[in-house]
Amino acid sequence: MRVLFIFLDGVGLGADNPEINPFARVDMPVLQNLLGGHKLLAASAPFAGGRATLLPLDAALGVNGLPQSATGQAVLLTGINVSKEIGEHYGPKPNPTVAKYLLNGNLFSQSTKAGKSAALLNAYPPRYFHGVDSGKRLYSAIPLAVTSAGLPLFTKDDLYAGRALSADFTGSAWAGMLGFLDAPVLNPHEAGRKLSQLAGQYDFSLFEYWASDYVGHKQDMKWAIEQLETLDGVLGGLVENWNDEEGLILITSDHGNMEDLSTRRHTDAKVPGLLVGSSKARAAFSSRLSDLTGISPRIMQSIVQSI
Repeated sequence: MRVLFIFLDGVGLGADNPEINPFARVDMPVLQNLLGGHKLLAASAPFAGGRATLLPLDAALGVNGLPQSATGQAVLLTGINVSKEIGEHYGPKPNPTVAKYLLNGNLFSQSTKAGKSAALLNAYPPRYFHGVDSGKRLYSAIPLAVTSAGLPLFTKDDLYAGRALSADFTGSAWAGMLGFLDAPVLNPHEAGRKLSQLAGQYDFSLFEYWASDYVGHKQDMKWAIEQLETLDGVLGGLVENWNDEEGLILITSDHGNMEDLSTRRHTDAKVPGLLVGSSKARAAFSSRLSDLTGISPRIMQSIVQSI
């Protein structure tokens, strides 16, 4: 069974308070339909419905302090409680201590060793590669995991050829902020269909959405709502074109942030573990799943044993 992992950076399950929580304020009809009319809030989990399961997952992992990106993502990618092993939450980018866990084996390298195909579906612009090659930019945890597995990061050419998606799903940032005026731009529903099509080519695929963490640090409610409306449109195109009997969609995060715009800091909120797929696959994946350490082994179990 294939698995599509949509990683939403910095998204926790927050309070039903529209003053600080964009998930409480915005209408997301596709997501709410999956959740039986509920919004993506702390009070909505746990939930099991016709196509979706929602679990609250512990991102703090028994370590003092607020969860951070490098260790949180390393846990998701390895199944190891990296924060506990090094004695702290660390981020945003992996230092050598965190990096060694990723370099020693992760979802991408484990997938390829098992004879399964894997890919990160994000396209990166030329200036990203220039920054890395020049030493001015460090890999974050996910691209470090991909490259350490000997897999390529997708480029501008891949975006233009339809082999990858922009980090904002639609490509509008490439045409706007990055200045690629001829970049392909999709509406959210089209982007969701494209995401389903791309994920169908791999046993394991991951899409990284980092703007959710950025908007949390900016405490920008208007932008947060715009992001969530786009995300809901993407989900609409994705689930309409997804075969639940052939694959499982997982959406989760590394720590809380966006759900509480009263602070610029990360939060210790539980993060959503949202699954879309057949009842059998969701039940197998979610059984006794309570924190981020369970994600990587469940993904490998799903794609190798075809549960």
